Amino acid sequence: MNFKESHTLILNNVARFIDLTELEKRKFISLLAEIKVKKKAYLMQAGEIAQYEYFIAKGCLKVYTLDKDGATHISMFAIEDYWTGDMASFMTKEPTRYFIKATENSELLGVSRANYDLLFQEIPKFERFYRILYQRSLISYIRRSNHGISLDAVERYIAFKKKYPKIVNRITQKDLAGYIGITPEFMSKIISKVNRM
Repeated sequence: MNFKESHTLILNNVARFIDLTELEKRKFISLLAEIKVKKKAYLMQAGEIAQYEYFIAKGCLKVYTLDKDGATHISMFAIEDYWTGDMASFMTKEPTRYFIKATENSELLGVSRANYDLLFQEIPKFERFYRILYQRSLISYIRRSNHGISLDAVERYIAFKKKYPKIVNRITQKDLAGYIGITPEFMSKIISKVNRM
């Protein structure tokens, strides 16, 4: 994908929530950084301060933390037409606890902190866009937390497949297990069980 196609994709994403004039579209695009990340490379690591909010134009990334034993706990996967980053670190300028790693060669568009502030000054309607984006992110986080409490591993896997059909075949079984919160071995048993249902 070339970055012209990426610009079309992000403008279509934004258009779901706000209408931009042609001049505003050009201004917005001018504020975006074009970023390429190779498979297995880190976009961000724990201890760093998030410098960007990212829009995925192509590829797949995982967002995760490591516990004290070194086990991976994946909080989300991000594919084309998704936004990702660490909003808390980005807003507070405090170090992140998260790692963001590409699971495929990926192309991103990034909004830096300086350009984020400039965007609100130049095109105030982006405050509405980001409010909606953050609200949806919070709702997704709450639902995921509730699933972790109220659903067993099989139900969490079925819910993931239903909600993210475009992701399930693009990630490893090990990463899926890290998202569901179980061992890869147990994940294998669950997949076999669900496939027999």
